[in-house]
Amino acid sequence: MAKKLKGIFITLEGSEGCGKSTQAKLLCSYLKKRKKKVLHLREPGGIKISERIRSILLDVKNKSMTKECEVLLYMAARAQLVDEIVLPALQKGMVVVCDRFLDSTLAYQGYGCGVDIGFINIIGKFATRELKPHLTFLLDMPTHKGLSRILQTKDRIEQRSLKYHNKVRRGYLAIAKKNPGRVKVIKANQSREKIEDCIRGYVEKLFKI
Repeated sequence: MAKKLKGIFITLEGSEGCGKSTQAKLLCSYLKKRKKKVLHLREPGGIKISERIRSILLDVKNKSMTKECEVLLYMAARAQLVDEIVLPALQKGMVVVCDRFLDSTLAYQGYGCGVDIGFINIIGKFATRELKPHLTFLLDMPTHKGLSRILQTKDRIEQRSLKYHNKVRRGYLAIAKKNPGRVKVIKANQSREKIEDCIRGYVEKLFKI
């Protein structure tokens, strides 16, 4: 990355139904009250091209999609989002809060589908221009409990077996173990308020509020 980034990049990760999307919204609201300029995004998606890729990735009709194709589509959506939205916002000094990022591909397609972790990291550096979050919250809970929270029709990824989703969860915990300074594991079977307070505590330390 040519330009020095003035902003802060925060991501939220976790298996299906862990509540990260809710916590991302709550965090953004809190930061705005603290007079921070905040941008809330989701992956895959966030912009027109990436949202179109998202619809392809999650469409249950695309059952024949290979794991290699899946990885590359996630990376394509991410590359566009980083270039078009994330980096410009960080260069302006904004706080970017993103619901999923590269850790998701490592967990879901790497640990879950068996795609080589080294390959994902290499292509991930290319897609993200080596951008890394300053802070990542991993909302962790038993896999079956998270899946039971999904009330709407399940998408292509959510429909996968419990065995697969258990691999994803173990993958996330392995990522957290390798990156203790960046990734903070929070038990997601607590109340929404307790999770919110825990996240705020880490964020306040980051911003020295």
